[in-house]
Amino acid sequence: MRNKTLNYSAAIGLFAVFIIFVALNQATPFQIGRLESYGGLIIGGFFRTILVSFIALVGSMITGFILFLMAKSKNGFFRAFNDVFTEIIYGTPLLVAIIMMAFVVGPAFNTYNRPVLGVIGLIVYITPYMANIFRSAFKSIPEEQYLAMDIFGFTNVQRYIYIIIPQVIRILMPPLMNNFSLIIKGSALLNVLAYRELFYSVSIMQSRTFGYAEGYITMWILYIVITIPLSQFTRYFERRWSLQ
Repeated sequence: MRNKTLNYSAAIGLFAVFIIFVALNQATPFQIGRLESYGGLIIGGFFRTILVSFIALVGSMITGFILFLMAKSKNGFFRAFNDVFTEIIYGTPLLVAIIMMAFVVGPAFNTYNRPVLGVIGLIVYITPYMANIFRSAFKSIPEEQYLAMDIFGFTNVQRYIYIIIPQVIRILMPPLMNNFSLIIKGSALLNVLAYRELFYSVSIMQSRTFGYAEGYITMWILYIVITIPLSQFTRYFERRWSLQ
């Protein structure tokens, strides 16, 4: 255990030294004081990133579940719609999806709130990935359990409350957290719509102070502050539930 701690401490220290080396070897002197007057702006962007990512997570969970139900439907059109929609999204870069929603699709419906449209574009993009999570989670329940529920006369409500949902939640959590991390990183693309998330807030500071290295390193660290705890949280649940 001690050796493991020492190894991780050494690895973290190495990355810290690398960051310091990069910061101190810029063409212009690295001055962290350039951030002082813009701390509130950057922290505001940090929390807006978390907020908009959480909204996109919840929204994509809802739309992803709907898409999953369409894939399971007996209606041929619903299944075809699921296949076509999924293939279109898989073939579309996230930046293109956000721009298309904000500058093409939204105006076609007489809507011009570009930050909101950008979030909708992010939700639409993540939707098929969420649907795949639901599909995998429900597939993991053995057919024998459904047969047992039939034998014991479980109602649909009892099936979901006592058998299906507890197992699905256990399976959903790790990939759900991974998707949340993906959404947080993808939210940086909302800066093209002038939404004041973290990336855009740092860009404002850089345009006024020319502190490009200071801004990018700070932004990088703040994204890591969000995403690394998420990955550790995911691993914790995977270890805990694997023992049950």
